[in-house]
Amino acid sequence: MGSLNLKIIYRFLGLTAVLNGVFMFIAIPFSMYHQEAAQMGILNAGIITVFIGLILYFFNKPSSTTIHKKEGYLIVTLGWLTLSFTGMLPYLFTGTIPSITNAFFETLSGYSTTGSSILTDIESMPKGILFWRSATHWIGGMGIIVLTIAILPLLGIGGMQLFMAEAPGPSADKLHPRITDTAKRLWLIYVTLTFAEFFLLKVAGMSWFDAINHAMATVSTGGFSTKNASLSYWNAMPLVQYIIIFFMFIAGTNFVLTYFALKGKVRKVVQSEEFRYYFFGIVGITSIVAVIILFFQDETLQTTIAHPAVFGATESAIRHALFQVTSIITTTGFVSSDFTMWSYFATGIFFALFFVGGSAGSTSGGIKIVRHIVMLKNSFLEFKKTLHPSAIIPVRYNEKAVSQTIVFNILSFFVIYMLIFMISSVVLTFLGLDFTSALGAAASSLGNIGPAIGSVSPVDNFAHLSAGAKWFCSFLMLIGRLELFTVLILFTPFFWRKN
Repeated sequence: MGSLNLKIIYRFLGLTAVLNGVFMFIAIPFSMYHQEAAQMGILNAGIITVFIGLILYFFNKPSSTTIHKKEGYLIVTLGWLTLSFTGMLPYLFTGTIPSITNAFFETLSGYSTTGSSILTDIESMPKGILFWRSATHWIGGMGIIVLTIAILPLLGIGGMQLFMAEAPGPSADKLHPRITDTAKRLWLIYVTLTFAEFFLLKVAGMSWFDAINHAMATVSTGGFSTKNASLSYWNAMPLVQYIIIFFMFIAGTNFVLTYFALKGKVRKVVQSEEFRYYFFGIVGITSIVAVIILFFQDETLQTTIAHPAVFGATESAIRHALFQVTSIITTTGFVSSDFTMWSYFATGIFFALFFVGGSAGSTSGGIKIVRHIVMLKNSFLEFKKTLHPSAIIPVRYNEKAVSQTIVFNILSFFVIYMLIFMISSVVLTFLGLDFTSALGAAASSLGNIGPAIGSVSPVDNFAHLSAGAKWFCSFLMLIGRLELFTVLILFTPFFWRKN
């Protein structure tokens, strides 16, 4: 451990805390506008967070500003924990979530863009706290790590190792050869999409407060809503739901492709193999679910999908199917209807979607579509190699050969992911959940999805879990958000050995 540059780690955590505290201050005007007592609690939380950050920053001037891989992994994981432990202060100081366990769960659920909640009456919460709750999504969505990379050169620190550790998915695409310029472009797209969705939702009939909160939650694929009923609150306003469907789809797309699309290079988007699987997968699964809603709902489970008379039952079924399929695949977790009430078959389909995930290089969680593509192609190649054992046939993705190193990395990721899911399901049964709920909570937390099945279904939440189960789900949310290896490598003995 002596080879680690601890001062650069502490300095970076300090910078992370300062930025987090500044974001807290942005929530204060919302409390002031609504004349809420919570404004003082948020102010105090922001001041303390900034103060902690400044101490860590100014009292840890490193002799070397080089960040190696080990420091990169530690900074990313500890950075997320720093965000979560300081980010829960507004909840504690305002008394809106007085329990440390619940406050930490809600906060990490926000930063990991999972969207699972312990709040039983969201609409009774102060507006300043609801804004902060959505802001944790927005900060975590792209990763405050990437944001900080954009200003690290000003401090004489390089950021490539951090980007490699934090950037979601196995995508090797680059927007720009310089990592700081890449980070700036990513955030420019991120901010632009957020304001575009805010404007459209406001025009469609949402209040300005609901619009900004849902824009932040959508672009980050987070899923926190300002309403107890989530997006089913707006079932009588189809345009609102269609706008959110569109932005969920964009948020689940590789940001590199979004950048190309904004630059007019649409052909690059269409040529992306992952994008084609992503698009046609959503269309195909939506079609199946819409047919189930219209013709094959189990009578014992049947639930109204609300206001089918707006444009007719067919439109309503397609809209709710498209909304929920897009919400789960992109791991956003918004709810327009309780999909577990459509039929057991539909519930099975959605549970399978828990293990899909969005595109690599997006704000989505989960396994990611590109990994599934490579695994399937590699599996089919194994059949060919059985017939032609001496043949050398590489896995091809986007018409390029994929190195065996990447294939092995993806296979090991999938094996570890499923192993963690199975072990976690058993652990959660030990911590008090029934088997179905344990499966749902484990898959949802690890995939950063939000709604699940059983007692943590789309119309329920995680409030009833034991304290141990909440901390365990928080751990799953963290490792899921940081792509397993970034966190799990810290538990290996060779990570701590001196070079």
